[in-house]
Amino acid sequence: MILYSGMEIQNIQGVLSQLTQIEQHCAATKNRAGYFAALYKRMTAAVINGINTNQFEDNARMDKLDAIFAQRYMDAYNCYYAKSPCSIAWKTVFDCCSDQSLIVLQHLLLGINTHINLDLAIAAATVAPGSAINALQNDFNHINSLIASLINDVQECLCDVWFPMRLLTKIANGKQIAVLNFSIDKARDASWANAVLLANMTSEQSNAYIQQLDASVNMIGNKIKSPGTLTDFLLESIRLTEYDDVARTINLIDTTVVK
Repeated sequence: MILYSGMEIQNIQGVLSQLTQIEQHCAATKNRAGYFAALYKRMTAAVINGINTNQFEDNARMDKLDAIFAQRYMDAYNCYYAKSPCSIAWKTVFDCCSDQSLIVLQHLLLGINTHINLDLAIAAATVAPGSAINALQNDFNHINSLIASLINDVQECLCDVWFPMRLLTKIANGKQIAVLNFSIDKARDASWANAVLLANMTSEQSNAYIQQLDASVNMIGNKIKSPGTLTDFLLESIRLTEYDDVARTINLIDTTVVK
């Protein structure tokens, strides 16, 4: 059953509706893709709050950006589960959902890596082509700050449940988690640089560049998936303490509030 129809998402409220359906379906079918969907739903709610409280320089532009941003994730989700081609980076993310050896944070970072490093760059260049991209930078940085704060919250709630998680450095403090080969600050900076390049390319140039970018992002994903033998013991100790109940973990990511 494919929950997302493939129709164009018109606004951020449509994003929230689709993510809710995906999250609920993943919980019912015990699909680990629901981990990232639950986090993404929280991100979207935070952006909606930011728009409603005028936290962005251009709220209408941010609404459009979020819809384009989410469209890429929805399309990838739909294509993958319809057994149609999707980007190689997203294919790796969804392939990993059947890998029971990965810890919850790895599943989340696999999705975050692809969505920021690939999708956000493309969405930013689409909503602000050419020289218009320069005016987007402050709002681009703000949406990344929202994402970082939510990742920090989710990681904190995971630490409360699975104590060995505290052995990992926090993502949102700007320091790289060496064992998982990911830094949100580096992802933000790389995504912005790629957005500027894409915004000033022709359609033919951007199509070729996006293919190269997809391959590069997939390489990062593979490093998150397999960070190296020296970290196996640490990750295994975390995995042994995690719930095997996928629906319960999805709910934990979606609802836990850090006090």
